[in-house]
Amino acid sequence: MRIGLLGTGPWAEAAHAPALAGHPGLDFAGVWGRRPEAAAGLAARYGVRAYDDVDSLLADVDAVALALPPSVQAELAVRAARAGRHLLLDKPLAAGVAAGRAVVEAAQRARVASVVFFTTRFQKEPEAWIEEQAATTGWFTARGQWLGAVFTGDSPFANSPWRREKGALWDVGPHALSLLLPVLGDVRQVAAAAHGPAGTVHLVLEHATGATSTLTLSLSAPPAAAGADLELRGEAGTAVLPRSSEGAVPALARAADALLTAARTGRPHPCDAAFGLRVTEILASAESRLTDPLPD
Repeated sequence: MRIGLLGTGPWAEAAHAPALAGHPGLDFAGVWGRRPEAAAGLAARYGVRAYDDVDSLLADVDAVALALPPSVQAELAVRAARAGRHLLLDKPLAAGVAAGRAVVEAAQRARVASVVFFTTRFQKEPEAWIEEQAATTGWFTARGQWLGAVFTGDSPFANSPWRREKGALWDVGPHALSLLLPVLGDVRQVAAAAHGPAGTVHLVLEHATGATSTLTLSLSAPPAAAGADLELRGEAGTAVLPRSSEGAVPALARAADALLTAARTGRPHPCDAAFGLRVTEILASAESRLTDPLPD
């Protein structure tokens, strides 16, 4: 499959470009970016073409990988799908429900495959753990913490405008939801949402299985306190999300495998654009709860 990369930021450099270039089933064709000089530099490092415009890249490929802010991703994903190109997307799918729905509808109409890259879902040990817990019944509750030090450490994403605007809910919230939904079922209701210190968000979720979960999400944790944890409790006892031995590049290569399989078979992957839309809907619901006035 011939694939192009849309995006030239830190995530494109650290994860997408090396994963696409190193994948044996992909022909990495080239790069487009909103900053032509960045596209030229990234393309040169991998010996591929830097494209001046999106349509030229779309004309030369079978699929695109997107490493762009969610509002930009959604618009260009629709454009790519309408051109008949398969979609390797990033989380969150879009910055709002309407834009996310447009991506899903465009992909469905064009009958193109889509996979949304939720990093932890495609890492080896967590992926196996999710499958095991999803096959186990009787979960009662879950507690998750996704505490990033993006704004308090030396993260390359600290100057990301969309992260500054949308915060932890939209940046690390999708990771948590991508693990909870396959195990506890869809979110029936965002029962509560509250702000904590320095942009931290606390959520209480009610799931279709009757279980509840609580999430604490932050991009401003002290660096020494940063990390991600998820614990399930139920009839089977307690299960704790294992640490992964893999970084983002092998996980993204596995997401590319999933896209290749979906394109070949026509069977949607569990992390397709429709799943990405459902995550977006839950995030939007939580965001609306955060703007509710405090009770008297």
